[in-house]
Amino acid sequence: MTRTALRNRRTLQVAGAGAAALLALSGCSSSGSSGSSGSSGSSDSSTKSDSPASASGELSGTVTVFAAASLQESFTALGKEFEQAHPGTKVTFSFGGSDSLAASITGGAPADVFASASPKTMKIVTDAGDASGTPATFVRNQLEIATLPGNPDKVASLRDLTDSDLKVVLCDKEVPCGAAAQKALDASKLKLTPVSYEQDVKAALTKVELKEADAAVVYKTDVRAAGDKVEGVEFPESADAVNDYPITLLNESKNTATAKAFIALVRSAEGQKVLTEAGFLKP
Repeated sequence: MTRTALRNRRTLQVAGAGAAALLALSGCSSSGSSGSSGSSGSSDSSTKSDSPASASGELSGTVTVFAAASLQESFTALGKEFEQAHPGTKVTFSFGGSDSLAASITGGAPADVFASASPKTMKIVTDAGDASGTPATFVRNQLEIATLPGNPDKVASLRDLTDSDLKVVLCDKEVPCGAAAQKALDASKLKLTPVSYEQDVKAALTKVELKEADAAVVYKTDVRAAGDKVEGVEFPESADAVNDYPITLLNESKNTATAKAFIALVRSAEGQKVLTEAGFLKP
């Protein structure tokens, strides 16, 4: 009688273990669908934030990063590095003027991470309550004059840009690179009327690359990224207009675990190496 009862108990234990295993497998298969870059599997609100991180700690799913235009080269490299380190993840970027990106975020554009080229433009997002936690400064950037290759106009200073014969381009004053340029001009008590104001630093630099302008005030990182398409001229007033770059997780992130991991990479020694090699200054 005792032996029969024991046999029955073991049978029940095996059946219970099998049911638990089936439930575990079912859970794994349902969470795995969120790792694809498509949006068809994201309608379940219960899996919005932490489902891309599996029970084993693996990351998956898409992370959308809104980042200042000057971060394009280094963030693209870091995105590829992140995807290689975490198979099943995808990092997508929207680069542009920080003010425009901030306006998009506060207007409801879906994004997980925001990396701005100035605290002022980051404040637009934090004031709207769209940032999760306190933004952290991860790099700094300094201005430089971009001229045509060989510097045919012999530009040697910020004052030289006030020559009426020169076609000079600036970033719009609402964009961090434009605000920094204006700050440097004000510190030097110089007035400069550009042929155009551009929406972001890449657009300003492109004008010189296409020889549609003789010079532009951009960031050192952009001059370096352009290679031999332009020539850089340093000017001392740029030290008075160095921009801090803050980064933050966004409240509406649909993939918080993977987004946090990308931010961690940006702020890590490995991420800092990529950024400093691109010409950024340490925070």
